Amino acid sequence: MDGARKITVSLLVPVFLLLACASPEKPKPADLGPNTPLMGVRAVWKTNIGSVGFALQVRVVGGHIFVADTDGGVAAIDGASGADIWRTALGTRLAAGVGSDGRYAAVVSETNELIVLDAGRQIWRQRVNAVTLTAPLVAGARVFVLGSDRSMSAYDAATGARLWQQQRAGDALVLGQSGVLLAVGDTLIVGIGGRLVGMNPQNGSIRWETVLGSSRGTNEIERLVDLVSGVSRSGNQVCARAFLSNVGCVDATQGALVWSKPAVGQKGVDGDTVNLYGVESDGKVVSWRRTDGERLWMNDRLRYRVLTAPAVAGQSLVAGDDAGTLYFLSRQDGSLLNRVSTDGSSIVAAPVLAGQTLVAVTQRGGIFGFMPE
Repeated sequence: MDGARKITVSLLVPVFLLLACASPEKPKPADLGPNTPLMGVRAVWKTNIGSVGFALQVRVVGGHIFVADTDGGVAAIDGASGADIWRTALGTRLAAGVGSDGRYAAVVSETNELIVLDAGRQIWRQRVNAVTLTAPLVAGARVFVLGSDRSMSAYDAATGARLWQQQRAGDALVLGQSGVLLAVGDTLIVGIGGRLVGMNPQNGSIRWETVLGSSRGTNEIERLVDLVSGVSRSGNQVCARAFLSNVGCVDATQGALVWSKPAVGQKGVDGDTVNLYGVESDGKVVSWRRTDGERLWMNDRLRYRVLTAPAVAGQSLVAGDDAGTLYFLSRQDGSLLNRVSTDGSSIVAAPVLAGQTLVAVTQRGGIFGFMPE
């Protein structure tokens, strides 16, 4: 395991959740010197929510951005202007979110309540059986929830009626960060341990499962393997990261493994039709060829910075750090093209692209829209 990291263990019945955190003795990043922009990046708007202290996943649907804060504020924001589409206060602290299909939005509270809104109006709450850190998936008029005990549940989006629940045998230890949950065609794709699992969304039955990351080590902590949120989909191919273990791609039509390569990282990946991109635990940025996993380039200029998962934005690759800076890198060779500042607090989620606008959310609740030029 990376010596610059340590694992903090907290007990949440019935499983342990392991939370990765930066070690105080971590080496200091190198000074990048004065910024020399090689591409233009223009700030176009700014708005705010409350502070964000949970594993926020920012959702973009049809140019609208769905965000939430720790104290239960949830908002839909227009990606072009930064104006509110709607905004509401749920009055309860959140642990997971936001999932949305454009109409319904779903979050999970710290007290394990699944809360669903219709156009910004709360329509129901339903208690779930486990701590939930992964944003619910809203698709096909249903809401799907992945629990930290590796249970999967489906609910009717309009009424809150539970449609089915599947429980997998749980490990003693699971990772305390958001996992993998998405739909590809008529298959629900779920990360369970080091496996991608294809499920029938109608009843939760398993269609296929594929090992993407294998556990290693001599004790339960070292053998921990979980898939982390932030996947790259191109057609039927889904690529993901196993925590501190592997990066790989799976053909989601039949669940066939395309490739898997060792990679020591904690955050998800992004990509295009040709390449896959990720950030390693020590801040190195890496590109792999999508067809076979061959490494194409590696940039260590951001080494020892605590980076978000990357996001593809036009010809650049963008990642944020814990000082509120966004870095724009070339997708061709990883060279640094520009950097811009936000409000000085951590970028809390991978940047997202809403139309032509790149959006970043900070721990203080700042929501920033930039236009790469």
